[in-house]
Amino acid sequence: MAEAAQQETHGFQTEVKQLLSLMIHSLYSNKEIFLRELVSNAADAADKLRFRALENDSLYEDDGDLRVRISVDKEAGTVTVSDNGIGMNRDEVISNLGTIAKSGTKDFFSKLSGDSAKDSQLIGQFGVGFYSAFIVADKVIVRTRAAGAPTDEAVEWISDGEGEFTITSINKPSRGTEIVLHLREDEKEFADDWRLRSIVNKYSDHISIPVEMYKEEVPERDGPDGEKIPAEPAHWEAVNKATALWTREKSEISDEEYKEFYKHISHDFADPLSWAHNKVEGKTEYTSLLYIPSKAPFDMWNRDQSHGLKLYVQRVFIMDDAEQFMPTYLRFVKGLVDSNDLPLNVSREILQDNKITQALRQGCTKRVLGMLEKMAKNDAEKYQSFWNEFGNVLKEGPAEDFSNKEKIAGLLRFTSTHSETDAQTVSLADYISRMKEGQDKIYYVTADSYQAAKNSPHLEIFRKKGIEVLLMGERIDEWLMSHLTEFDEKSFQSIAKSDLDLGDMDDEETKKAKEDAEKEIEGVLERVKTALGDKVEDVKFTHRLTDSPAVIVADENGMTTQMMKLMQAAGQPVPDVKYHFELNPEHSLVKMLADMQDESLFAQWSHVLFDQAALSEQGSLKDPSSFVRNLNELLMKMAK
Repeated sequence: MAEAAQQETHGFQTEVKQLLSLMIHSLYSNKEIFLRELVSNAADAADKLRFRALENDSLYEDDGDLRVRISVDKEAGTVTVSDNGIGMNRDEVISNLGTIAKSGTKDFFSKLSGDSAKDSQLIGQFGVGFYSAFIVADKVIVRTRAAGAPTDEAVEWISDGEGEFTITSINKPSRGTEIVLHLREDEKEFADDWRLRSIVNKYSDHISIPVEMYKEEVPERDGPDGEKIPAEPAHWEAVNKATALWTREKSEISDEEYKEFYKHISHDFADPLSWAHNKVEGKTEYTSLLYIPSKAPFDMWNRDQSHGLKLYVQRVFIMDDAEQFMPTYLRFVKGLVDSNDLPLNVSREILQDNKITQALRQGCTKRVLGMLEKMAKNDAEKYQSFWNEFGNVLKEGPAEDFSNKEKIAGLLRFTSTHSETDAQTVSLADYISRMKEGQDKIYYVTADSYQAAKNSPHLEIFRKKGIEVLLMGERIDEWLMSHLTEFDEKSFQSIAKSDLDLGDMDDEETKKAKEDAEKEIEGVLERVKTALGDKVEDVKFTHRLTDSPAVIVADENGMTTQMMKLMQAAGQPVPDVKYHFELNPEHSLVKMLADMQDESLFAQWSHVLFDQAALSEQGSLKDPSSFVRNLNELLMKMAK
C-alpha cells in the first residue's frame, strides 16, 4: 500500500499532448538538437544552484564541482544526461514536466497549420527544451532530487510521450537530475560516444561548466618514434571549453559559437538576426552580450510576461529575466550582463534604484539602438525583416524613453502614399528628403488597417497635389503619435484634424476657386447644422476633398477615432466626442443639397451624408438602422 501511495499517474496538459505528437512525428529535420536542449537545461540548473548557494552553501552537499555528464549504453540503446545542479522536488517535476508554463501557448497552437515545414519553424520559435527528448526517444525516465532535500525525497518521472506520465518517490544519494532516453529503433545512431561528442562540440562548447563524457581505459602503446606512450586510466573528461563565452576575446569567438550561445540562453531554434559583444571599462565595468532575435516570441505582446537579460556578477549567475537592464520597448532583446560592480547578493529590490543598474541600462539601451541604426544603414533588407517582427514594439519607445526619442523615431518605418504595397516602408528621414517645396509638416493619417488608411477620403487633396502622407494602420500608431510631435525640427500633422493647413502649397488660383464655390452655396452650412443638431460640433466647408461630398474630422485638440478605439480596447471609459462635419462645396451632391427647398428632405440628406462620412471614418455607426432607413426612403423617392 505504501508503494501504491508513492506512485501516481498524471495526464499531460492538453498543449503538451499536442506538442509531443508533433515532436514524435519528427517535425525537426535536425534531430540532434535534443542534446543541446538537455545540456542547456542542465547548465541552467547548475547556474541556479550556484546562485542559491550564495546564501546557503550547504546546498553544495560537499560537492562544489558543478558539471554535466553524458553517457551511452549501446546494448540498452540509451543516452543519459545528468547534472549535479539545483534538482527538483515532486511539485516542481509535475509543474515543469507536465505543463508548458509559458504565456502564449494557446496562440501558438492556433497557428499550427498541419504543414510540417511551417510548424517545425513555429515550434522552434516557441522553444520546447525538455520535450525535445521525444524527438529521438520513445521512453524518457527522469530521476531528480532537489539540493538540500533528504535522499528519500527524490522523484522518478517516466513517460512514453503518449499522454500520461507516472511519478514515483525514490531514493537518490546525489542531488540534481538524471535523464535517461530510451532511443527509438531508427534513432540508435545517437547511442554512439563519438557522435555525441561531436554534437557537444558543435552546440555546447560555450557552456560555462564542464560537459563530461566517459573515456575508456587506453593501454600503454608505442608512439610514432618508438617511444612508449603511458596508459590512460578510464576517466570522465570535459569535451567542451567550459569557459563562459562572454569572458573570451571577441577575436577568439566564431559566428557559429555566438549563434549557438544565443540558442542556449534563449531556447530559440533560429539564428539571431544580430548581436553585440562589448566589454566596458572605466567608472562602471561590465560585459554585455546582446542579441536581436530573427523571430518574435508568441508572448511578446504580454507586457507583464517576464523579460529581460540574464544577470551575472563576476561570472556568477544571479537571475534570469532581469528587466532592469532593458526598457520594456526593447523586451525582445535577449542576452546577458556580467557586472564587476554589483554585490554577489544583489536582489531585484536592490536593482530598482541602483546607480550602477541605471548606468548599465543606459549603456545596454544605447548599444541596442546603435545596433539597429547600423543594421538600418548597412542592410535595409535585414532591417525590414526586423521591422516586420518587432516594429510595433519599438513604437512604444517614444513614450517610454524621452532621452532617446529622436533616435527611436529615426528607426521607425511606415508605409506611405508613395508605397506600392504595405510591405514597402519609408523612414522619417526618407519622407523629409522627399517633401514638396513649401512643405513644413510631416503629414499622416491613422486608421484601422493599411487598406482603410490608403482609401481614406482625407487623402484626396494630397493625392491631387502629389504630397506624400504616412499611412498608419496599426492600433498603436495613434498612441505613438500622441507622444511623437516632431522629428528633425519638422512637426507632425494629422490630416484628419480640423486645423489642416497646406500653407504655401495652396496657390492663389486654388484659393480663389474655393472662395467662389463657397459663395455659391454659402447658406447651406447653417441649414445642415440645424438639421444635424447636437450630432456635430460645427459644420463648415473644406477643400481637402476632391471626390467625396463630406468628411468628419476631429477637433484640433480633440480625441480622434483611433484614440477612442484604443481606449475602448483597453477597457477605459471613452467620452462622448462630437466631430466637425466638413462639406465639399464643389461636389454635385452638396450643390444639390444647397438647392433643396423641402426642409424635411434636406434633413434626411444631411443625416445620410453625415452617417456616410462617419462610416468612412469610423468603420461603424452608433445607429446603423437610422442610416439604412433614411437611405432607403431617399432611394424610393428618387425611383418614383
